[in-house]
Amino acid sequence: MNPSFLHNTKAIIVSDLHIGSRYFFYQYFERLLENIPEDFEVILNGDIIDNPYAELKPPHQRILDLIEKLSYKQRVVWVQGNHDNGYIPRGFGKVHFTSLYNIEHRILIAHGDDFDEIMPRNQAFIKAFKLMHDLRVKLGARPVHVAQYAKQWEAFYKVLRKNVMVNAVSCAIENGYEAVTCGHTHYPEDRVFNGTRYINTGAWTEFPAFYLHVTADGMTLKIMDE
Repeated sequence: MNPSFLHNTKAIIVSDLHIGSRYFFYQYFERLLENIPEDFEVILNGDIIDNPYAELKPPHQRILDLIEKLSYKQRVVWVQGNHDNGYIPRGFGKVHFTSLYNIEHRILIAHGDDFDEIMPRNQAFIKAFKLMHDLRVKLGARPVHVAQYAKQWEAFYKVLRKNVMVNAVSCAIENGYEAVTCGHTHYPEDRVFNGTRYINTGAWTEFPAFYLHVTADGMTLKIMDE
């Protein structure tokens, strides 16, 4: 019997909401929150806040309020990402904050920034890239999240994605996990590497948005509109 079928935890896993960003599809995420069964854990896998120091507009604050409200009914876990930068709202319900999480040692849940060796080594390039992206938008280009624009630089983006995946899978193997899920790269994918399943849940700053649906029967990367 597949050992996965012995597990009982049900969960919904999302990453990279970037609450506060103009690109966050808050309407769709609110719909997802409202339809999560109470026997599911809700796992927010990093970069949930876009800027911890910025004031949120009412629709985005409402999402935080809904997350807090949800935490009184079921387990809500917030895995910290690089954008979160240690952000913990004061008196934020029963939300559990952590840097890593796992489901019954079945799947490792990590945002992915700790597996990223590319961006920390190229900060000057990334800063210049963001300035160029902002200038494009100011000059009238279609506004998109900087990560979405970065995908046009296919070779660099592919190296970043592979670097995160390789290091994430290595960590999973070393610690005996069947699978690992990350965010960070804003690129949804579900593949097997070195015999270990790697799932990236993408971002809610682009459409369609994705989430990982976990039950005893398996793990499925789902599109929000499905």
